[in-house]
Amino acid sequence: MNKKVYISEISSFLPNAPVGNEEMEVVLGMVGNLPSRTRKVILRNNGIKQRYYALNPQTGAMTHSNAQLTAEAIRALSLSDGKALADLDLLCCGTSSPDQLMPSHGSMVHGELGCPALEVTTTSGICLSGLASLKYVVMAIASGMAGKGVATGSELASSFMSSAICAASGRERAAELEKRPQLSFEADFLRWMLSDGAGACLVTAERPVDRLALQVDWLEMSSHAHRFEPCMYAGCVKKEDGSLQGWRNFGSLAAAVAAEAFPVKQDAKLLNREIVPFLAQGVFAPLIKKYDLRPEAISWFLPHYSSDYFRLRVADAFKAMDFALDMDRWFTNLSTKGNTGSASIYIMLEELLHSGRLQKGETILCMVPESGRFSCGYMHLTVV
Repeated sequence: MNKKVYISEISSFLPNAPVGNEEMEVVLGMVGNLPSRTRKVILRNNGIKQRYYALNPQTGAMTHSNAQLTAEAIRALSLSDGKALADLDLLCCGTSSPDQLMPSHGSMVHGELGCPALEVTTTSGICLSGLASLKYVVMAIASGMAGKGVATGSELASSFMSSAICAASGRERAAELEKRPQLSFEADFLRWMLSDGAGACLVTAERPVDRLALQVDWLEMSSHAHRFEPCMYAGCVKKEDGSLQGWRNFGSLAAAVAAEAFPVKQDAKLLNREIVPFLAQGVFAPLIKKYDLRPEAISWFLPHYSSDYFRLRVADAFKAMDFALDMDRWFTNLSTKGNTGSASIYIMLEELLHSGRLQKGETILCMVPESGRFSCGYMHLTVV
């Protein structure tokens, strides 16, 4: 970029007390009054030890909306170098789980904050929507169209994961699960992967002088939807030919509910087969050439992935491209903060920035893939 842009501060917000693996099904509830057959297997593979839900553990009632989670993260930013929220030019909010179809998530966050008029926009998608919101703010400041902005990523995944949403459709469905337990895996997979949280970045044209900041060197995103059928989806069902039937095309809401169109689902076979080659050879290999990247010049690697299962597979794929990154340069908090989708990269960066481990001049490479229809983003930062 011709004009330097800085992430001047990062914050995160995780609701309520952490939830351990043995507490998950108590908080989320059992589907069809049956304990999950797949929970322990999935948790063993994903490596997550605890996560956070915006749910009352006793009643299952929601304690925060997505907009409220996001507003809490923004309020946690250090804005003392100006007039707090009053001197922001831009607010951009990314999420895959807004509280409603309309108005936009960003508008609802602005309403929660109650700050004066400013430009507000919303980026949609899945995990990449948080990085997309950051790119929008970075581009606005780099072009001179804004001087100070906030970008966010947030998820209220528990709203899709609760037993009230995932409930089996009567006795017939429960009986079918008994006969074909693989159906339980299809429905269960993401229940034990996703959780709630929000993160926010303050992005400025001026570098703060009283603390470390992150200079945004470049940020690239790429969609390969022309090559792949949908892999992660909600509000629809996936048909035999790989196409999606949206909830509007069921004739009635009751029919869409009966078809279990609303819970989030993952085509795990497609994910396991394609995601690593896609994010490595498909997206990262061209960036190595474009930016003349060298593995020894990367101080920290922050990969967003849904499961620790992918850690060694990603490492091997990078090594095969002669871009091996030693594991002591990897930073992730998946095991303690959970997979918070579009908020994950914010929550990782926030912990690393405030850990005392960063030194001026170090570089950070961030990777954010999403399996929705196979998109991926990479970001390169320098500690200043």
